[in-house]
Amino acid sequence: MTLNNGHCYRERVGTQGAGLSVLDYYTRFYAHSDQATWAARLAGGEVTLNGQAAHGAEQLQAGDALAWQRPPWQEEAVPLHYDVLFQDAALLAVHKPPGLPTLPAGGFLDHTLLTLLRRDHPTATPLHRLGRGTSGVVLCGLTRPVTAQLSADWRSGRIHKRYRALSAGVAPQDRYDLRTPVGPVAHPKLGQVYAAAPDGKPSRSRARVLERRAESTLFEVDIDTGRPHQIRIHLAAAGFPLLDDPLYLPGGAARPEAVPSDLGYLLHAERLSLTHPLTGEDWSVSAPVPAALDVGQ
Repeated sequence: MTLNNGHCYRERVGTQGAGLSVLDYYTRFYAHSDQATWAARLAGGEVTLNGQAAHGAEQLQAGDALAWQRPPWQEEAVPLHYDVLFQDAALLAVHKPPGLPTLPAGGFLDHTLLTLLRRDHPTATPLHRLGRGTSGVVLCGLTRPVTAQLSADWRSGRIHKRYRALSAGVAPQDRYDLRTPVGPVAHPKLGQVYAAAPDGKPSRSRARVLERRAESTLFEVDIDTGRPHQIRIHLAAAGFPLLDDPLYLPGGAARPEAVPSDLGYLLHAERLSLTHPLTGEDWSVSAPVPAALDVGQ
């Protein structure tokens, strides 16, 4: 394996970080590394505050600019491929395999769908993100005007999204209207994760049972909003977390013992429907359903 080129993580300090020291800030909000590790990074000159080397004791104010220059590292092996489902002058739709991150995050920089897309289609811009363990349709704009128009359609709910999911437990109802608010919550090992949160953003998923199995339920899920991990959280909140989901418990809370991982569950972005930005006609694209999520399996 080869090393990547490293990456600079930049951010502005918000009100939650004001008054903390630089060391306490990184330890609190990036709990994937302990205090000793962050102290060593600061001592090694990897962190700057407002463009100057930070030593760790500096007290932060809201609006301060922090940057961590992460040295090159070896990324975890992932499936480095995708299939083209559709392409014209405006749109590129691809089928992302499970295990491949959509965008750079965490320990992934080069091993992402975005890197693969930009290698083959330099102007492609993904309009949404699928979780690393989720397979299925990812839609990209190929020009700036198209990307801007479809991004607006996405925000306004004019793009219809359908998924398939396999949940633990046998659901007694045929349909579920899921509206649990979703928002960031503190996590002892991950720092912060999205989960069911009373003060979270309004969210809606509509789940329909396709098949009941011995100890699981196959759902078809349409989502009206697009919160992070929304389907996983909503089905968990209803008492049916995705089968083998490493993060979410019944009720929609995150497992306190969870470590950085996003694999094991079965969730597939099956279909996207929208108004084509050039023709103005109804248009849709689908990704083949994995065998484990097919009815009758």
